[in-house]
Amino acid sequence: MTKIDLITGFLGSGKTTFITEYVKYLISKGEKVCILENDYGAVNVDMMLISDLRGENCEIEMVSGGCDIDCHRRRFKTKLIAMGMSGYTRVIVEPSGVFDVDEFFDALYESPLDNWYEIGNVITVLDGDLPDELSEESDYVLASQASFAGKIIISKTGIISPEKVEASVQHLKNALKMIKCDRDITDSLVFKDWSAYDDTDFEMIMRAGYRQERFIKRQIMEDNAYSSKYFMNLSLSPEEIVELAEKIFRDEEVGHVLRIKGFAKDGEGWKLINSTRGKNTVESIENGQDVIIVIGENINEEKISSCYFKNTMVS
Repeated sequence: MTKIDLITGFLGSGKTTFITEYVKYLISKGEKVCILENDYGAVNVDMMLISDLRGENCEIEMVSGGCDIDCHRRRFKTKLIAMGMSGYTRVIVEPSGVFDVDEFFDALYESPLDNWYEIGNVITVLDGDLPDELSEESDYVLASQASFAGKIIISKTGIISPEKVEASVQHLKNALKMIKCDRDITDSLVFKDWSAYDDTDFEMIMRAGYRQERFIKRQIMEDNAYSSKYFMNLSLSPEEIVELAEKIFRDEEVGHVLRIKGFAKDGEGWKLINSTRGKNTVESIENGQDVIIVIGENINEEKISSCYFKNTMVS
């Protein structure tokens, strides 16, 4: 049977970067890997970020969004069925930062997937620089994903203070209490910067397993609390994108924006832009696409389109 791992993490936690390191290790050990990008959006920026992993022992597939939740779940199952005879030894599923983990388990417990796939690990990447305050809905997503995790890997530990890391861990613990989950996550936390992982660390991750804890369930995705808006063919510089992002975060009329990410080109080539409230990163990348994605809760599409991005939108 093909082992299948789920890598979760709230928006901006760094799970795509972790997956890159994890898959490189799996390939080095002779595994034939497929990364399945499982996103509710119609455009997947993260798929472009891992494109360099493609090769003889690694393929990348995508479950496209742009439809309702039930349709998306059918597409997820159909994609896994189509991949079932491809000879992969391990499948890595990277979902959207806002994801109901029950969807993963429900699909894999159904025929014929239960005959082809064996659940290996559920790994959650926790942002070590987590915002001090999140909405109740975001805290639910954060906690519900972590409740299933065999290991909770803390990102950015090499660049932020130990006090901030501890505050992020405490935030997660408080969020777990909010959803009435009694799990003690202490022994599941991994503080080591994954850039310094050796074989022993990756072997520990490969044996992470998963948990299925009880907690109060909510139907976040069905309530349409979260959405992604895509803006293409903007022809703006990275500096202009960052300036607009900062304005959007300050504008209360656009809804509760959580993350703005995408690509823009300057004289040196493509840049990857990643913006959260109060923080912008711009880094060089070999390939990109002229697209910016605004992700958040109760997004005012008309306001963002008319005031900030007046080009083509794909939702």
